[in-house]
Amino acid sequence: MSVTLKAVSVTPEELVDRRIYVIRDQRVMLDRDLAELYGVKAIALRQQVKRNMDRFPKDFLFQLHAREIRSLVSQNVIPDERSLGGFKPYAFTEQGVAMLSSVLTSKRALQVNIAIMRAFVRMREMLIDHQDLLRKIEDMELRYDDKFQEVFDAIRALTEPPDLPRRPIGFIPAN
Repeated sequence: MSVTLKAVSVTPEELVDRRIYVIRDQRVMLDRDLAELYGVKAIALRQQVKRNMDRFPKDFLFQLHAREIRSLVSQNVIPDERSLGGFKPYAFTEQGVAMLSSVLTSKRALQVNIAIMRAFVRMREMLIDHQDLLRKIEDMELRYDDKFQEVFDAIRALTEPPDLPRRPIGFIPAN
């Protein structure tokens, strides 16, 4: 099954994966993205959460600070601060998203929650696999002499995230 957005076919897994961000060293999803996936308005989702705040301790849910919002705007995660409607977004950790299933009980919410939980598990598995690979490379480095150092350096370079070119910021006049 795939969802079409802007004439590009995107699987539900990719749709969820793209909306998981790292904020305060935690993988989280923003209330506005969750609301879109659930097919509800962000304000309605926030109201449900506020009515059930006892279900969302600080390690399940936190509200973003102004500097975090500015950072998300600068990274094009959020188009601009006005798009938030005057609200500071909530960020839900994996446990917070799971708790949403007890607050939002529609069939669609259940299906979306399952897809989100699977995305978090996939990310955790990829991280474990990556760490395991690095550990194996380090073990091999200790066993082999300097002749293989170039090989190990090349492998390590492949395991590091690439430096992606950044799009220039600012107004570019039309010719």
